[in-house]
Amino acid sequence: MKILALEFSSPQRSVAVVQRDASQPKGIALSEIIESGNTAPFQMIDDALRDAKLEREQIECIAVGIGPGSYTGIRSAISIAQGWQLARNIKILGLSSAECIAAQAHTEGLSNRANVIIDAQRDEFYLTTYEIAQEGHREITPLKIVPLSEVQQHANARESLIGPEVTRWIPTGKTIFPRAATLATLALNRTDYIAGEKLEPIYLRETKFVKAPPPRTFS
Repeated sequence: MKILALEFSSPQRSVAVVQRDASQPKGIALSEIIESGNTAPFQMIDDALRDAKLEREQIECIAVGIGPGSYTGIRSAISIAQGWQLARNIKILGLSSAECIAAQAHTEGLSNRANVIIDAQRDEFYLTTYEIAQEGHREITPLKIVPLSEVQQHANARESLIGPEVTRWIPTGKTIFPRAATLATLALNRTDYIAGEKLEPIYLRETKFVKAPPPRTFS
């Protein structure tokens, strides 16, 4: 299966193409484009496909990092996947960007218990804990929103803190971004495909909508 992965949840955006290979459990990464600037998403996709020597119609599945993280970036990736499915009827997977960070930490050689920290704005943070070992990663505590004081408590206890921008608040933390190639590798072992219209960002806060009043008429 040829998978196009979109990971736009952090300041470092990336697009990757990975192909399943029976001889390699993690598949083969055909290409990955990493961008910290303002390159348009479709330009990144075109560059990744060109490097992989593939056409758009050859993609069989799109894996999307659904956060938590940049709401605008995640929505952009979701919109691309939704439009692609309408045009090509491809499969879609939504994967946690927090898990992607833990998997990337494993790829980079980290081997311990680590707290994944992601900025949630309003002086709050998404926090989840993973056990990262030689054989892989495993979630220990579920994702939740915590204040900065709780993040600092973990740092004061000399626990490992990782995340895209963690060193902005915790100098002893380790900067690890979610990578599209890692996201695609996770997708190779998933079959919980979803219809595009049901794909939603991970957003733990309660969403409240205020209904607009009826239009006023003037005579």
